[in-house]
Amino acid sequence: MNKAELIDAIVAKTEMSKKDADAALSAVVDAIKDALKAGEKVSLVGFGTFSVKERAARTGKNPATGETIEIAACKVPAFAAGKALKDEIQ
Repeated sequence: MNKAELIDAIVAKTEMSKKDADAALSAVVDAIKDALKAGEKVSLVGFGTFSVKERAARTGKNPATGETIEIAACKVPAFAAGKALKDEIQ
């Protein structure tokens, strides 16, 4: 499902206009991004938790040349599904 299909699903379930559904989805995504940038967790009960995890620096290998390279430490977004979501999928 892509963003346009998700907007269509929101319209079908809420009877919002397509423009309003797009604005609402964009607002939710922006709010999650802003919270993650601030180092906060976003927990949606019954769905899951978005968070930021830190990856340590490590040594890797360039697949084209076989040369070893240093990969810098970085922060990456993470999602952990909640129990209700896991149960719903099974």
